[in-house]
Amino acid sequence: MSDHYAVIGNPIGHTKSPLIHGMFAEMTRQNLVYTAIEGSLGGFATDVDRFRQAGGRGMNVTAPFKLDAFAYATEHSDRARLAGAVNALKFDGDRVLAENFDGIGLTRDVVHNLGCPLKDKRVLLLGAGGAARGALLPFLAQGPTVLDIANRTLEEAQALAQEVADLGTVRALRYAHLETEQYDLVFNATSASLRGELPPVPATVFAPGALAYELAYGKGLTPFLRLAQGAGVQQLADGVGMLVEQAAEAFAWWRGVRPQTQDVIDQLKIPLV
Repeated sequence: MSDHYAVIGNPIGHTKSPLIHGMFAEMTRQNLVYTAIEGSLGGFATDVDRFRQAGGRGMNVTAPFKLDAFAYATEHSDRARLAGAVNALKFDGDRVLAENFDGIGLTRDVVHNLGCPLKDKRVLLLGAGGAARGALLPFLAQGPTVLDIANRTLEEAQALAQEVADLGTVRALRYAHLETEQYDLVFNATSASLRGELPPVPATVFAPGALAYELAYGKGLTPFLRLAQGAGVQQLADGVGMLVEQAAEAFAWWRGVRPQTQDVIDQLKIPLV
C-alpha cells in the first residue's frame, strides 16, 4: 500500500507540487501517492485531522495556511520558529513535526544551481514578511559580509533583524536608504510582483555582476526583474528553483532520500522575457 502525502492550500488548482513529488517518487523509486487538497478557510485543523486519520504521513502547506500549520504543530524546527510559519508537516503518532524549507531551498538554488555563493558578499533582502523571515537563517549560515533588509515599514525590518542579532549582523533599512548602497545579490521577497507592481527600490542598487532573484515564479519578467535588466544585470532568476529545492528538502525529510532536482527545474521553468 502506498504512503499518502499531500499539499494543502486555498486556492490550490495552480499547484505544481503533485507533479514535482510524483517525479521525485519515480526517480527515487519511492512507493507513495501525493495529492492536492483545497483546504476550507477556517477549517484547517479539521482538514488535517481527516487526512491523518486516513493514514496521511505528511503535508506541504501553502497559502493561506502557513500560520495555521504553525499553530497546529506540536514541535517546530528553529527555521519554522523564526519564520513563524510552516510549509511542511510530518506526522508521527500524536506528534506533528513542523518545518520551513523555503529559505534553505532558496539558498540551495542560488548557491548550487546558479553558482552564486553568498559568502563574503553583500546581500539585500526586499521585504520583511514570511518569505524574508524564512530566508534569514540559511542566508546567515552562508557568511555574507552584509545582509540588509529593506522594507516600507522600518519597524518591521528592525524587529526581524533583532530576532537574529545573536547569529550575525543584519541591518534594517528604509527603501530611501538604498540610494547610496550596492549589493551583489538582491532578492525580492515582497508580494509586489504578484500584483504586477515594483517595490520602491532604485536601479542603482545592483553592483556590477549582481544576481537579481525574484521569489515569485512563473510570472516571466516581473517589474523587479525588468528593473534589474534595465540596470544591466545579466543574471536574472525567478523562484522556480526555490520551489523545487524546498520540495526536495521536504521529500528527503519524509522519505530519507534526497532526489535530484535539475531535470525537474528545467521542466518547470519558463523564459524570463
